[in-house]
Amino acid sequence: MPMTKQRVERRHDELEFRAWRAFLYAYSAVVPTLDRELAGALGLSLNQFEVLTWLRLAGERGLRMSDLASRVVLSPSGVTRAVDQLERKGLVERCVFEGDKRGYLATLTSEGRAVLRKATNVHLQGLREHFLNHLSRTELEHLATALQAVLDGEGSPLPPLNAS
Repeated sequence: MPMTKQRVERRHDELEFRAWRAFLYAYSAVVPTLDRELAGALGLSLNQFEVLTWLRLAGERGLRMSDLASRVVLSPSGVTRAVDQLERKGLVERCVFEGDKRGYLATLTSEGRAVLRKATNVHLQGLREHFLNHLSRTELEHLATALQAVLDGEGSPLPPLNAS
């Protein structure tokens, strides 16, 4: 089709543009702050905290690296890096997955569980201070519903909280 005949999408209206910018700026303000607080208190990144959280949810059985990668907000190589770092700190162990010798299973160590308890307190305090305290329950419901609609529309639904 010639260039002149292509359909031109309409521009964003003011509300659409404001919503997009607010989402980006809120994310860029809150996430690095939570990351700095965890790093300062416990030497953990927010990404490492997320990995530890999913491993705790998995319990004693742990998670295959591929399953962990499908749950965290990291690329598969990012998950591998995070687990490598956590393993060096003694917070995570990896072993060959019995069902598939090509795969690895990651589990929390007892030290990892102890660090995660402390990190959870730091994270929850930061989450309240920098995010939750700024929103009413109704606004939280609307925000969660709206962002889930975006995820569903992109074919990337929010992972369930259970690790199985």
